[in-house]
Amino acid sequence: MNQETGLLATAWQVVMRNKRYIFWLWLLNFLLARFGASTVRGNLQPVLDGSREADKLVHGFNMVTFIELLARPEIGTVNAMRVPAALFGLLFVCAMVFLMPGILRQYTSGFRVSREEFWRTCGRNLWRFVRLILWYALFAVPIAAILFGIRGGLTSAAEKSTNEVLPFYLGTAMLLVIFLAMTIVRVWFDLAEVDIVVRDQNAVRKSVRSGFRYTWRFLGKLLGAYVAISVIALITLLGGIWLWHVLVAPGSVFGAILIVQFMMILWLCMRLWQHAIASAFYLREMLVAPGYSRPLTTDRDILPIATPAPANVIS
Repeated sequence: MNQETGLLATAWQVVMRNKRYIFWLWLLNFLLARFGASTVRGNLQPVLDGSREADKLVHGFNMVTFIELLARPEIGTVNAMRVPAALFGLLFVCAMVFLMPGILRQYTSGFRVSREEFWRTCGRNLWRFVRLILWYALFAVPIAAILFGIRGGLTSAAEKSTNEVLPFYLGTAMLLVIFLAMTIVRVWFDLAEVDIVVRDQNAVRKSVRSGFRYTWRFLGKLLGAYVAISVIALITLLGGIWLWHVLVAPGSVFGAILIVQFMMILWLCMRLWQHAIASAFYLREMLVAPGYSRPLTTDRDILPIATPAPANVIS
């Protein structure tokens, strides 16, 4: 437990030393979300601006009014409004894949990485991270499918019993198992991401193998840290919903946006905290490890925290 707490504290310090990434990722998410919602806003605005029925959606939520609104031909189809939002959401995911190598480069460095080095790291590792995503899908999709299939089979069998609450308990327990299993897979591939960046590893399969080996060896410490952050994220979600209910008036659009964006910033902090966990653990346990013939002494390597920064990268 002390080791997990120390790892959490060290990783949080890394995140706080690099708060600019939180701001830029939030700003990117905000702008893309605004563009994604432009179709919905453009379709609803001409209808609601001239209708007194809009008051039933601004001050509360009237389901009948909402259904009648969607049925109007000038609103368009739901899919036509949903597709732009999904595309801009996918664009944010792609941006995260591109930017994450540079963020990990900074997280595993004892000095402030220059802009040139940041973007160079992002570009050099883009295709490697795309291949790593394919490796992730190769393992995560079958594991999730098998576990959800087991959950469905157990709940179907439990429904035939005389215990009415047994299906609920079994289903909830299996959801917990699925959450833990997918968290382990996330830890595994987060370590592989750091290994790719730190060792400038072009052979992605070697990083996948190394990440699996250390995830299994230090499973309790890593899983405990990731689960703790996930619990904090859940508390953040519940706290944000409570604040929205208590503090935000039904007609306060600004208040609702403020609460949602505050929650988004905290969620970004939680995810970057998990990446910082992987980075801090890598520097402690995996940086000097058997099985790698090339020492970490070239300019292409990311140096450990204790190593002084070259003069040309200090900003």
